[in-house]
Amino acid sequence: MVDLFVIGGGINGCGIARDAAGRGLSVTLAEMGDLAQATSSASTKLFHGGLRYLEYFEFRLVREALIEREVLLRAMPHISWPMRFVLPWHADMRFESDTPTSKLLGRVMPWMKGRRPSWLIRLGLFMYDTLGGRQILPGTRTLSLEGTPEGAPLQERFRHAYEYSDCWVEDSRLVVLNARDAEARGARIMTGTRVQSADRHADHWVVTTQDAETGATTRHRARMLVNAGGPWVGDIIQGTIRLNSTEGVRLVRGSHIVTRKLYDHDKCYFFQGTDGRIIFAIPYEGDFTLIGTTDADHQDPSVKPECTPEERDYLLGFANQYFRRQLTADDVVWSYSGVRPLYDDGAQSATAATRDYTLKVDQAGGAPVLNVFGGKITTYRRLAESALEKIAPFFAGLPGAWTKGQALPGGDFPVDGVADLVAGLRRDHPFLTQPWALRLVRAYGTEARGILAGARIAADLGIDFGATLSEAEVVWLMDHEYARCADDVIWRRTKLGLRLTVDQVAALDAWIRARWAQRQAAAE
Repeated sequence: MVDLFVIGGGINGCGIARDAAGRGLSVTLAEMGDLAQATSSASTKLFHGGLRYLEYFEFRLVREALIEREVLLRAMPHISWPMRFVLPWHADMRFESDTPTSKLLGRVMPWMKGRRPSWLIRLGLFMYDTLGGRQILPGTRTLSLEGTPEGAPLQERFRHAYEYSDCWVEDSRLVVLNARDAEARGARIMTGTRVQSADRHADHWVVTTQDAETGATTRHRARMLVNAGGPWVGDIIQGTIRLNSTEGVRLVRGSHIVTRKLYDHDKCYFFQGTDGRIIFAIPYEGDFTLIGTTDADHQDPSVKPECTPEERDYLLGFANQYFRRQLTADDVVWSYSGVRPLYDDGAQSATAATRDYTLKVDQAGGAPVLNVFGGKITTYRRLAESALEKIAPFFAGLPGAWTKGQALPGGDFPVDGVADLVAGLRRDHPFLTQPWALRLVRAYGTEARGILAGARIAADLGIDFGATLSEAEVVWLMDHEYARCADDVIWRRTKLGLRLTVDQVAALDAWIRARWAQRQAAAE
């Protein structure tokens, strides 16, 4: 019998498993597919406070997220780094009509007619700079767009902007590193394992799982259940653990498009639309630009979310209100979409639904279960701490919070230490190009040396699968990071799917599956 059985291998499930294991609880986690296969690999890739949430008076959420940016930056400087955001301003900017700020200004300043004035943006950015405190990230400044690199890709009507700080994060790698750290602290991580049922008893749960590959079923016993099923959290409540609960989830689809690189500098853009919504344009993987996101209700978690033609055209049209170069569908090289499992707070629109998290413990009729609703990637660590506060009463003598300041695997180096790591790798492995070495450091941090150990020439790394992906790296991902197929490698552990050909992906997948089969046969 284990203390906790966690359903769901997204960021919330893995974050809770890590925190719990680090406090001495025995933990088993089951994920029906790959880690971060759903929502947690389909974010906008930002550790951010959520500037627009200030308009919804979500001050607690924003403050917590702003504080967390720098906590997380220190713990994972390989997969997270500071970025500057350029917010162009013009007089046509509007609020979304149902925000509390819009309604308030409509009453006290009706002549504004829904416009978002510059003084209000400055006030919001002042709050953004001060609510959480800053030690690493620089504050807001006013920026001229005339004759500057930031203004060059924008239409001439934009004359000035505000520039502020947030952080990038490799979202799916964040999930994997939390799972790895949980496992290192004693947790059992099972991918490709579907929870078929969970039967409640007076003092424990009996959970039946099925291996997706072999079909074999296994029964597990746990003192407490954690439902971190993401988009499936409602289905698990109703169908798997069969609770009589009034708590609901609202599924909101967020879609993104990726184009070839649209500008030469390394800053992001925060674009405000005439409809009151916002999108980001972000430098992506060196040669691309990421544009997103949309907000649309999504009815069925079993239906894979995809960026619809309408969402693609919406994002293109939105970006075309700002960029000089007018984008078309032909410029889109990739798109992706994820479903946010938000707590159903009765908001009228998908955009207005709260991004805050809600944790509910149910112990009526037997052993307890914790259901996790909502949350955003920036606050995942605090969500896990809050979850352990809910769990603690059921486990006497449980130690307190510990994850703040604890580096994730590969993150044990200074925030400004990436350049030194890259230089060290190239010095010890001269065959590495600068982009190749940087990619490895940005993915694996100090653990990149383990992948390259003993390699004096590129051939020492084994098969070259293309785009600097070597056999040695794939073996590492299979042996240390739960990868089982090509998609796990090229879309969640890396983003090399943007660079590999169809034939290269097929060859990689065949090689991984053959090695996996050999490993399974050897274990029998």
